[in-house]
Amino acid sequence: MDRKTGREEDRSARGAVAAMFRLTAGHRSSMTVATVLTLVGSALGLAQPLLAKKIVDAAGSGRITWPLLFLACLFLAEAATAAVGRFVLERMGERIVRGLRRGLVGHLLRLEMREYDKHRTGDLISRVTADTSLLREVVSQALVDLVTGSLVAVGAVALMIWIDPLLLLLVTLTVVTAAAIVTSLLAGIRAAAERMQHAVGEIAADLERALGALPMVRVHRAEEREAARIGQCVDTAYEAGVRTARLASVMSPAVELAVHGSFLLVLVIGGMRVNGHANSLGDLVAFLLYATYLVVPLSSVFRAVGLIQRGMGAFQRIEEALALQAEPTGPARETPAPAPEPPAGPAEDPPAHRAPAPGTRRTPPRDGAEAPALALENVRFGYGPDRPVLQGVSLSVPHRRQVALVGSSGAGKSTIFALVARFYEADSGTLLFDGRPAAELSRAQCRARIAVVDQNTHVVHGSLRDNLTYAAPAASPADVRRVIELTNLHQVVDRLPGGLSGMLGERGNTLSAGERQRVALARALLTRPALLLLDEPTSHLDAINEAALSRVLKDITQECAVLVIAHRLSTVQHADQIVVLDAGHVIARGRHEELLAGNATYRELAAGQALRTTTAPAGRLPTR
Repeated sequence: MDRKTGREEDRSARGAVAAMFRLTAGHRSSMTVATVLTLVGSALGLAQPLLAKKIVDAAGSGRITWPLLFLACLFLAEAATAAVGRFVLERMGERIVRGLRRGLVGHLLRLEMREYDKHRTGDLISRVTADTSLLREVVSQALVDLVTGSLVAVGAVALMIWIDPLLLLLVTLTVVTAAAIVTSLLAGIRAAAERMQHAVGEIAADLERALGALPMVRVHRAEEREAARIGQCVDTAYEAGVRTARLASVMSPAVELAVHGSFLLVLVIGGMRVNGHANSLGDLVAFLLYATYLVVPLSSVFRAVGLIQRGMGAFQRIEEALALQAEPTGPARETPAPAPEPPAGPAEDPPAHRAPAPGTRRTPPRDGAEAPALALENVRFGYGPDRPVLQGVSLSVPHRRQVALVGSSGAGKSTIFALVARFYEADSGTLLFDGRPAAELSRAQCRARIAVVDQNTHVVHGSLRDNLTYAAPAASPADVRRVIELTNLHQVVDRLPGGLSGMLGERGNTLSAGERQRVALARALLTRPALLLLDEPTSHLDAINEAALSRVLKDITQECAVLVIAHRLSTVQHADQIVVLDAGHVIARGRHEELLAGNATYRELAAGQALRTTTAPAGRLPTR
């Protein structure tokens, strides 16, 4: 079955019910128990009119005490059974929604980066929250109501046929009329519900966009414009909700009209038949009760079908999210043979691709003793067929060395970082970690070797300790103190109420930009990576802190390889190697003095900057 045919089938009532039923996989036992309890309660309810018939027919004899007590017991048993069945259903619905939300959250956190480029974050969040909430009502009520309502209606109809087939024919005519009206409205309800769910997703996405850039919104006095933009989505959701309500308002009276009409017909025609002695008064009472009882299951069936149609809009959005491509968990290809380990250094020195134990340092290897921590060989990449970024880039980052990437904006520096972090895969060429092709390693294995300090420093809501130990939750207090010392976060610790336990607020809004950058650097250093990626590490630092960072980086290279992007050449002028990029090509490489003498592009970059030579105590960043 092709995708289009599948969509058309899903739009039918049968396809919608089948799709909703698939959600209950793994919860069928609970659904069965709830269905059985509901059916038992309904059977107890169906027995009550027959007992009432006998009580009415025996009223003249006066022997009705025990039947009345039995009727009361049936009523109480029905109520208790229905209550237990409803609880089981509600719990099942909550469990299904919990599973959906967990699955969605886990899937969304593992999507390929290209998927995030195509979809808005707020809309994806809405699928986890609003859409799953709507589905809870469907799976906890509609499915069982559809099954039990249909069975109870069949049972009631069978008993009504037994009592008076003619009266049943009159009831059937009114019910069929109502069913025709309801069926004609279902497609409109489904379409309106889908439109409303999409509008709610747009509200969440636009609100997340505005709140995420609130300082910019405020300073540019754009509150009213953003409110108007979001208000348009609110109006769309309102219009769709009103349309849904309008259609539902027609459906409900149609059902009620059928109920009241059938009741009046039964009362009038049945009364005439009692007067004509075709039926007894007890028969009329029992038939009226069954007609009344028939209303409840039929109403629940109509309501369930309408609810399922509304839920299908949310279900399709969830399925679309789950269908987005996630990152693979294994390597891109199997390793044909184990990669040779680098020649061993001193006995106490850990392998080069592993972080050393806390408090230890690597012993520099002999020249040529091991493969570089990172190597790119003729790597080509583009974000689309018409957007080439890297065009045959080759470079290497030896262990315990600092390599810098410089070049104008758009040269491809940040894209190299994205490839090293395996956010994207190269179109061609080879990426190697310690001599092993990245394709032979899982993304998790590659990322375990690196730490990244992005120019958009990410500080999450939580305490300072939570942020520092985010990638190393088992870090010891001594390790935490070490990175605080290296990055000079003492002032931040002292200033925050609670010190390391002090809360940083949403996106770290209690810190300055430079402090957030130092928190990100400390977090990266705490993992003791084999390769540290620094993207514009001095973009928010003053001259003194920038000069001190250069000294810190020199100390860090005793433990790991460092690949740094810098527009400020003063930060990287002492790097072991500087790689100059231009339009996706490596046009030069060498040390600072060599490039100044031999490369015009580098001289142009350097000429646009006054290279700072401010010094600071080695081993830590100075006080702000």
